[in-house]
Amino acid sequence: MKRIKVSIEHLEEPELVFGGGHRGVEPRRDMALAGALDADLKGDVVRLGLVGARAEIRIAMEWLSQLSRPLVARESNSRRYRNWPGAKKVFGLEFIVEDRFVVEISAEELSKIVSRHSANDQFEPLLDLFDSGVQALSGDIRPDCIIVCLPDYAADLKITNPNLSISEQAAMRRIVSEEESDQYSLFQPTSEEIEIALQVRRDADSLTYRTFYRALKARIMVRHNAVPVQFVRRETFQKLDDGGHSRATRAWNLANAIFYKSGREPWRPADLPKGTCFVGVSFHHLRKRAGHLVYASVAQAFSSQIEPFALKGAVVPHGQQRDLQPFLTKSESIGLLTDVLTNYRRRCGSMPSRVVVHKSSIYQPEEVQGFREAASRVVPVCDLVSIRETSLRVIRRGADEPLRGTYCEIGDDVYLFTMGYVPIWREYPGPHVPAPLQINAIGPTDLRQRAREILALTKMNWNSTEGIDKFPITLGFARRVGLLMTEVAETVAPNPSYRFYM
Repeated sequence: MKRIKVSIEHLEEPELVFGGGHRGVEPRRDMALAGALDADLKGDVVRLGLVGARAEIRIAMEWLSQLSRPLVARESNSRRYRNWPGAKKVFGLEFIVEDRFVVEISAEELSKIVSRHSANDQFEPLLDLFDSGVQALSGDIRPDCIIVCLPDYAADLKITNPNLSISEQAAMRRIVSEEESDQYSLFQPTSEEIEIALQVRRDADSLTYRTFYRALKARIMVRHNAVPVQFVRRETFQKLDDGGHSRATRAWNLANAIFYKSGREPWRPADLPKGTCFVGVSFHHLRKRAGHLVYASVAQAFSSQIEPFALKGAVVPHGQQRDLQPFLTKSESIGLLTDVLTNYRRRCGSMPSRVVVHKSSIYQPEEVQGFREAASRVVPVCDLVSIRETSLRVIRRGADEPLRGTYCEIGDDVYLFTMGYVPIWREYPGPHVPAPLQINAIGPTDLRQRAREILALTKMNWNSTEGIDKFPITLGFARRVGLLMTEVAETVAPNPSYRFYM
């Protein structure tokens, strides 16, 4: 019997840098102590724009005024959920709304659109109405961020994707429904449905439906004069502390997102190596004019020295797959990574000293050759790392889940728990038993160090102040880009800034 070597250790929670060079691991606690990283960057106010119906604007104005004062967190775990100290204490500024940056959507026009019988008849007119309100604030004198106040019916509005055939729609709806109900044993899809669904399964819901907020965000971000937007529904402002997150926690998350979208950064990783460009490569689905489902590649880049950005790569024919996964040819791989490195130099002023490529599927030989060749022209070191979800489970003694940061070597396989029990909170922030990510690399590299980098990159979701995510920003950013790309024409380049995808 062959013996399998098993090694398990705990990687410490990566530190972040906040205001004044303060280092810590938990954004709410450490920003309350030292303030955000860019608290003193661009003055003492963030000018917000508001677009919405009168009722939503009134509620939003009242709620935003609360950001200037302390709020008490009502959740039971005070280690995880911190009191909100006020915007001045955390960000060194105030959020203000000037009358000139308020655009009221006509109640009469809204009523006419909503009175139409079907969602299909409402969808495009609502898009035009809210888009025109946002564009009214996108002139030479503009706010730093625009809050779009969505009534509940608009926030929930979605229509069947007209670009899918009837058979594709039926297959996707069935797959999504069965995955949600976990009833595969009772309602097996047909072989024809499986064949269709496998082409688009990863983004099944986003392909089956067009959602209003996603369509509006995509339309706004591709304009040359785009201002970052934050969508907020009435429920966010009106929900009481006894239902879901308290006002304090909602203030933390909303204010943090607005702070970043206004051109400032709340925190940065403390120990990621300088001069390293981390790149996530992913695929999403589009429909070409000829009517065929195709894959489109996207690259996302992150560095401790520049703002995250995204670039659109080659469109891949649906038949260009292995093991049901799309892949890039050698020339497509060269082109994509060359574009990333060129844009990195444009933003940073110099080439990185090292590039790390993250991919959520196995590298094909063509991709290895292409990425290596593109990197070797300008970068001394290139690591190719795959990061995949698994069904592996590890049980600790007692009732507690594995610690976040648990690093496992089982034979030749390496696993990292990016979700798990969080010692600083004395809590596991998840509904199910956590599963680790499997980490593999092409060629020799220090996988333990790659795992440390991945763990640090899971702390870079500025859309929340949890400071913890399952996926690193390189791949988490990828999904956001992919979802919005379904709404962007093939001939249109996506806005590169992460601020427009949050």
